[in-house]
Amino acid sequence: MKIRLFAKGDLLPILKLFNKNSDHDRLTNDLLSEKLFDDPDFDPHITLVTEINGKMIGFIQGVLRCIRGENIGYIKLMVVDKKYRRQGIARSMYKIIENHFKEHGASKVKIYDVPFNYFMPGIDPLYTPALCFAWRMGFERIGDTSNLLVELQNQDWSTWAEEAKLEKENITIKRITESDRDELFTFIAEHFELWKTEVEMSFSSNPIAVHIARLNGKLKAFSGHNGNNIGMGWFGPMGTHPDLRGKGIGGVLLKRCLQDMKNWKLKYSIIPWVGPIDFYSHYANALVDRVFWRFEKKLR
Repeated sequence: MKIRLFAKGDLLPILKLFNKNSDHDRLTNDLLSEKLFDDPDFDPHITLVTEINGKMIGFIQGVLRCIRGENIGYIKLMVVDKKYRRQGIARSMYKIIENHFKEHGASKVKIYDVPFNYFMPGIDPLYTPALCFAWRMGFERIGDTSNLLVELQNQDWSTWAEEAKLEKENITIKRITESDRDELFTFIAEHFELWKTEVEMSFSSNPIAVHIARLNGKLKAFSGHNGNNIGMGWFGPMGTHPDLRGKGIGGVLLKRCLQDMKNWKLKYSIIPWVGPIDFYSHYANALVDRVFWRFEKKLR
């Protein structure tokens, strides 16, 4: 068994390994590239593969982020060939990455729920071996979260009536333009700093996949989509200044994004890492699609 650093030529073997051994998820070449190379903290020193006689049988991606002044390590992607499980392969790869996290001052490690760029917001308990691995490595379950699913094509996402009502209160809503960019990112830096990377990715869509609300001309709310897991219909992030909450602005911004995705001929939208399930159920008839358990291990 040989554990080595990731190389660019490993992309296709990793894709085949993942899709063959992950029963409930699939990656594409573009999506895997996004998870690796578009991550702002991609580090080939903690992206590892395991081989036996030249055959790739394991892969793990670690990421180290500074979140609000705290260094946190993340296991972002991991897979081991089913034929080679329970032989210590995942443990060996993980220990290398954990030691790296310790050496670089990480206070804890989390699994999959990686802000900025992630594939899933925790471990789906359908992957029972992954749960068992987390417990064996000393992780503790710290909660859960959900992905919701919205059917797009058979629902009406028009918002003209709500927007006309809001205009009477000097609240205007529109799709963002490049001229609004600096103001938006100033607003995000002040109130929603962890969402900057995803919103930046939304600007790469054509048209830009971000909508904003202004009160008396000042930007006070936004919503975006296609900022993570590009092309898969993922909604978010969305944020509203406390001054404007309770006026239905979030619902309008949500529907504008869903209409975008409907126009793109997508059948479903995924609303990931959800807290307020009732909000999305009310405005979009969203249903819980998958549940994820969140895990954390303290290093110091």
